[in-house]
Amino acid sequence: MKALLLENIHPSAVAALERRGVEVELRPGSLSELELVAALEGVSLLGIRSNTRVTQTVLDAAPQLLAIGCFCIGTNQVDLAAATERGVAVFNAPYSNTRSVVELVIGEIIALARRLPEKLQRMHDGVWDKSARGSHEVRGRTLGIIGYGNIGTQLSNLAEALGLRVVFYDTADRPAHGNAQRMNSLEELLEVADVVSLHVDGRPGNEGFFGAEQFAAMKPRSLFINASRGMVVDDHALRDHLLSGHIAGAALDVFPVEPKAQGDPFESVLRGLDNVILTPHVGGSTQEAQEEIGRFVAGKLSGFAFEGTTTLSVNLPEVKMPSLTGHRIGILHHNVPGVLAGFNALLAAEGDNILGQQLATRGPVGYVVTDAAGDLSPTSLQQLRDSEHSLWVRTW
Repeated sequence: MKALLLENIHPSAVAALERRGVEVELRPGSLSELELVAALEGVSLLGIRSNTRVTQTVLDAAPQLLAIGCFCIGTNQVDLAAATERGVAVFNAPYSNTRSVVELVIGEIIALARRLPEKLQRMHDGVWDKSARGSHEVRGRTLGIIGYGNIGTQLSNLAEALGLRVVFYDTADRPAHGNAQRMNSLEELLEVADVVSLHVDGRPGNEGFFGAEQFAAMKPRSLFINASRGMVVDDHALRDHLLSGHIAGAALDVFPVEPKAQGDPFESVLRGLDNVILTPHVGGSTQEAQEEIGRFVAGKLSGFAFEGTTTLSVNLPEVKMPSLTGHRIGILHHNVPGVLAGFNALLAAEGDNILGQQLATRGPVGYVVTDAAGDLSPTSLQQLRDSEHSLWVRTW
């Protein structure tokens, strides 16, 4: 079995896959659609980060592809519907870099409040500007967190420890941590927040989520941070409010268009502003986070490839099986009534003995994994593969 890992994925992923006997090919940058199609010949497992797009065209050209590992939080770079239709499992790392992102945001809040970007540049320019003008403590200020998921909640906890008051807004009904206060609307949060930190996901409906109207609703001289997705913020509107002085400072780690490879030119309308921190999508780029992401996602890929387990898959039904000790069969199938009974009847008719079985469904597909007492009969396997309901049948 061969794996292709792109975009400088941590060596921990290579080690985890090679321990399972997988041949690993590494490439440092992302690939275009055509390049990826060519590179996937003979590849069963694909590892990417945020810059590689896995489209329907790519999936159509790689019928041998079993699974895709997104070595990051987001999965919007993968056509999940097309992957599901083709039975390709997709995994990500929803928790592994949470602490690293939160620490960057905390550092940016303090740096912006103390006007450190401006002070830093003046020192490098040879100017000694020892002044408290515009510099503030963060203690007692109100942090507004938009998106109260894994990152938002951990940011909430650390911010409170620094003495910040925390308010949050989320469309999902999430419990408050510590003394954080839920806001009933985005507008209510923007009215009271001295710092607004964005932590929403990259679903298509969030594109342009935060623009001129939202910036205008923020408190005068407040701070803005985006460490979520570049496409959710109108950077031109942000620039206008920074130049007018309505927004006192901003920090951005993500951008609507990002360079494909290390060293490529970076363009942004926010370059050159002395009250703006720009970082190259490094929120989760610590050695600790990347090592954990590599280990975690590689484990999910190999668990699916060698044992049929789909725990924490973002697109296939989740089935967690015990360690493989004997004979196992997995069937991805259309989610229709009576399909499992039909499959089991085929096995029983050939005298195949079931030791254990798990079934889960997700939208239009179902996934059943069965441990058997011995090798399944060739007749059973062929009948299962020939079933109008089967998308694929695999044995281990």
